[in-house]
Amino acid sequence: MKDILLKSLVIIPVIAFVDYLIMILVGCTSCLFGFKDNFYECTFCTIGKIVLVASVLTFLVIIFKDTMSLFNNKKQVC
Repeated sequence: MKDILLKSLVIIPVIAFVDYLIMILVGCTSCLFGFKDNFYECTFCTIGKIVLVASVLTFLVIIFKDTMSLFNNKKQVC
C-alpha cells in the first residue's frame, strides 16, 4: 500500500505539470493564430475540461491497476 501512496505522490504533480504545459501550448497557439476573446470564454475552457478529465481518468487507471495487482499478490501468498 505504501508503494501506491508513493506513486500517487509522484504521478499527481507530473500530471498537473503536463496539463499546465498543454494548456500553455493551446493558449500560445491560439494567440499566435489570432483567435478572438470568445475562444477563451468557451472553447479554451472546454479544452481545459477535456484535458483535466483525461488526466484524472489516466491517474485512476494507473492506481486501479496497482491496487488490483496488490490484492492479487496477497491472494496468492495466502
